[in-house]
Amino acid sequence: MKGQETDTEPPLEPYPDEPLIGHLRASIRHAARVLAVLMVLVIWWGVADVVYVLYSRVSVHPYYLLEISDILATFGAFMAVLIAIEVFVNIVSYLQEDGLHLDIVLATAYMAVLRKIVILDYKEISPDYVYATAALALALSIGYWLTRSLQRAQLTPHDH
Repeated sequence: MKGQETDTEPPLEPYPDEPLIGHLRASIRHAARVLAVLMVLVIWWGVADVVYVLYSRVSVHPYYLLEISDILATFGAFMAVLIAIEVFVNIVSYLQEDGLHLDIVLATAYMAVLRKIVILDYKEISPDYVYATAALALALSIGYWLTRSLQRAQLTPHDH
């Protein structure tokens, strides 16, 4: 019928099929590949830092004895490498599926907050900072749990 609109138009795609957008998306994917290579270098640099921190802590008098501050510095170095590995996983996830997975991003953020909690000097910071950090850790853990629960619910067949 003339004058009536139909619902047969195709939905708009998020990226129009135009050459400039295609070139820009390819450029971004190349940038992500470069970031992945650089992140691997950062990870190996971080591993070398862990070795250096351990060596420097056990090679001073008293030899092979670590104090609590030495252990916390070592934990901080380890966790920094683990966070770098999580960032690498985020980059690879983006390259493989052209998008980030919320659970991986939340896990990375949670690791970063936990690293901060481990290395905090509680004698030097205010109680408000401790409460804010605790609230952030709780919010990230709840967000991660909700994301994973939603993913499991979508994968499990529902028989009602």
